[in-house]
Amino acid sequence: MSRSVPPFRADHVGSLLRPAPLLAARDDFAAGRIDAAQLRAAEDEAIAAAVKMQRDVGLAGATDGEFRRALWHMDFINQLGGIGQAAGTIKVRFRNASGDLEWTPAAIHVDGKIHIDHTIFGDHFEYLKSLTQDPVTPKLTIPSPNMVHYRGGPAAIDTQVYPDPEEFWHDLAAAYADEIARLHALGCTYLQLDDTSLAYLNDPDQRAEINERGDDAAHLHLRYIRQINDALANQPAGLTVTTHLCRGNFRSSWAASGGYDYVAEALFTQLDVDGFFLEYDDERSGTFAPLRFVPPGKLVVLGLVTTKSGALEDPDALKRRIDEASRYVPLDQLCLSPQCGFSSSVEGNTLTPAEQLAKLELVVRVAADVWG
Repeated sequence: MSRSVPPFRADHVGSLLRPAPLLAARDDFAAGRIDAAQLRAAEDEAIAAAVKMQRDVGLAGATDGEFRRALWHMDFINQLGGIGQAAGTIKVRFRNASGDLEWTPAAIHVDGKIHIDHTIFGDHFEYLKSLTQDPVTPKLTIPSPNMVHYRGGPAAIDTQVYPDPEEFWHDLAAAYADEIARLHALGCTYLQLDDTSLAYLNDPDQRAEINERGDDAAHLHLRYIRQINDALANQPAGLTVTTHLCRGNFRSSWAASGGYDYVAEALFTQLDVDGFFLEYDDERSGTFAPLRFVPPGKLVVLGLVTTKSGALEDPDALKRRIDEASRYVPLDQLCLSPQCGFSSSVEGNTLTPAEQLAKLELVVRVAADVWG
């Protein structure tokens, strides 16, 4: 029951804790003490070590840890043609066991026709690919097209540029299709679309906020599913595309709660991806019951190992949870991973590199016990 194609029985979402020398190099670059070439060399060295770590752990897929990024999504979105910076910031409230945490990213504004004028992260992928060889598959993560819309909503789109919203959606899908074709031409065979929107919409509080800004929260997930499908309409042969559905991951904090129930039937039966990375690390994630809608042939990667703390899960408890999930979707359609990245932003979550390593080793060990 092992798998030679992605997603793999033992997998991970993508981002990794930035090593101390890389963080120091970023600080030095910001202060003008080193130039861009020296920062790039520090990134290259850190990525090479990260790929070796993933290979040594026994993972069949490897990412660059998103080491060249400050934020998992904005480093990509800001490179889309037609995206500009808006005045001010967006306030996002995150929660953790100690209380609330406010994050204020820069706001974006769609002030031109959405398009691709260069392969975003193309150089990132080429370097990653140069470090991997069979049987390790290089995996690239990019934000879902929905992330261009979710935070700002209709107010972030210039109506003089897009008087008809459908033109915006059309151009966004076309830009993503262009990007995906470019990445595949570089040799990418494993692509992940990271998406918080489809998970956030399970939270009644998030839906209330969407309605308040003038969107139709009851049906927005259907629009978003269609958007991804339009972007993947000409998915290249040999390219595996998965999506990771996240409720927020910033410095070990989260932004939304709720199981996948609200979007599950449409999500699992209509979204044209090959696999779903799902958060299932605590009670906020809900039950496995929504997995009953997963059709044959689709893979579900169970995010049972938390990246929000360094406490190591009991392997037997993980096996029992996998068994519980298999009551709703066959075991052969399941895989295992941490619930999210370890460092969705450059700051990272509150665990150590040694604890991160132990988590990845645990995923590999349990997957081997369960699937062989």
